[in-house]
Amino acid sequence: MTYERYESPTLPLWRLKLRLYWQLVRGDRPIGWLLLLWPTWWGLWLAAGGTPPWWTLFVFSAGVWLTRSAGCVINDYADRWLDPHVARTKDRPLASGAVSGREALAVFGVLMLVAFALVLTLNRLTIWLSLVGLVLAASYPYLKRYTYLPQVYLGMAFGWGIPMGFAAVLGEVPTLAWLLYAANILWSTAYDTWYAMVDREDDLRMGSKSTAILFGDADLAAQGVLFGLFLLAMGLVGQRAGLDAPYWAALTVAVVLVAWQFWICRHREPGACFRAFLANHWVGLALFAGIAAASWPGGAGGA
Repeated sequence: MTYERYESPTLPLWRLKLRLYWQLVRGDRPIGWLLLLWPTWWGLWLAAGGTPPWWTLFVFSAGVWLTRSAGCVINDYADRWLDPHVARTKDRPLASGAVSGREALAVFGVLMLVAFALVLTLNRLTIWLSLVGLVLAASYPYLKRYTYLPQVYLGMAFGWGIPMGFAAVLGEVPTLAWLLYAANILWSTAYDTWYAMVDREDDLRMGSKSTAILFGDADLAAQGVLFGLFLLAMGLVGQRAGLDAPYWAALTVAVVLVAWQFWICRHREPGACFRAFLANHWVGLALFAGIAAASWPGGAGGA
């Protein structure tokens, strides 16, 4: 496909390309970056028992943006057979043909190389763990062809910054880190199921798989189990880390936000499910605020 419908008389080709690449990495849609950032920051603050070292914080914050952007690129590359047939995704640069598959792979490679260069400034354990993260990020998009549980794998990929963060700060990955990681898998599976419920009809028509399809008419009950286990796990995290009142207040706020999601999704309307997905940013932010407040100026956290 040519670029004519994207071009304007005054827009140079290089600026057009940059705009398309920005759209390809979802630079105009920060929700995915935020949903990846909050659990990473949960782990860093708990590992450090307060504010982590500034360079470590920079590496992980920049790494979140880079890896999420790379994940969007490889996701679109893997879904180029599906996205042109889904109303919500048919205008994405790769699906529309405005960006070629070769360009997308080049963008993916550059993003991952920059992220890996940042990781190389950290300790050896963190570097080794980053290789696992690369495999998770690169393989996730292909699972929807073979399994109904790509949302679970997304949680594994999105939460990998948690054990990496503990490794960077402490030089080890304690039990607390794996408990937080498990909590994040539950949360990511749940909020990405809201997202999958938006596209359920298109996915069924095209033969794509998701938890939304797997759960079927029991989707709201399954969501209740996932969110309930997530909140319970976060309670265990707070208990094990010795966090005090600010954290428990934040966890209460998270419970209210989750309850609101179920209220607006009770009729399973796609627009409401998408709003519920977006609202999980506030869940992540609330929990981070609670962890940061409870560990200031250096409470428990890294046990």
